Amino acid sequence: MAYGDRLILRDLDVDIPEGQLVALVGPNGSGKSTLLKAILGLITPVSGTVHIGKSGRDPVGFVPQRAVVDWDFPIDVMGVVLMGTYRNLGWWRKPGAAERTRAREALAQVGLSELATTPIGNLSGGQQQRVFVARALAQQTQITLLDEPFAGVDEASEVTILHVLRGMVQQGQTLVVVHHDLETVRQHFDHVIALQQGQVVATGTPEAVLASRATHPSRP
Repeated sequence: MAYGDRLILRDLDVDIPEGQLVALVGPNGSGKSTLLKAILGLITPVSGTVHIGKSGRDPVGFVPQRAVVDWDFPIDVMGVVLMGTYRNLGWWRKPGAAERTRAREALAQVGLSELATTPIGNLSGGQQQRVFVARALAQQTQITLLDEPFAGVDEASEVTILHVLRGMVQQGQTLVVVHHDLETVRQHFDHVIALQQGQVVATGTPEAVLASRATHPSRP
């Protein structure tokens, strides 16, 4: 994978296990966000292919980093979550009763039902991230990618998000989460993919990957 002449990911060969909570870890600049963009189809590989789900190009849900979102955009919480229903609507159709019910259920799952009419910019960082998780729930995809969903959130929001993600996995969904807290990865994730300098250096269970010398290059 490359941006212009700059090669970000190379010699990448990795399978993401179905129906698991998968952590994507590695230092800044290792290519984690680039890998998510490749899976989403936002970047075309210089060579090779990306195969998603049974069809090879199954729909994918996405929770972006908070830093890339315009929180001053004039939209309320319900409006953001309803965006998750758009892919199932035809051209020019507006969300109806079924979509609003789905959005309300998603908001209830993340504990924000009472904030449905609140402007998104008025929420705390943790609440904003929970809204985007609710939008992913409303998308009803089998695969969801989350780019640093725990960055800048409070402890209560982190606990809520982890609970929601585990529930999604129990329903058969596959989640890939960029995350930096290795202790959280050890305690709550099923599978880990470790990147360094644009390459996969380890993949497997949290215990195996986090104990690997490949993820601790300074170890003797």
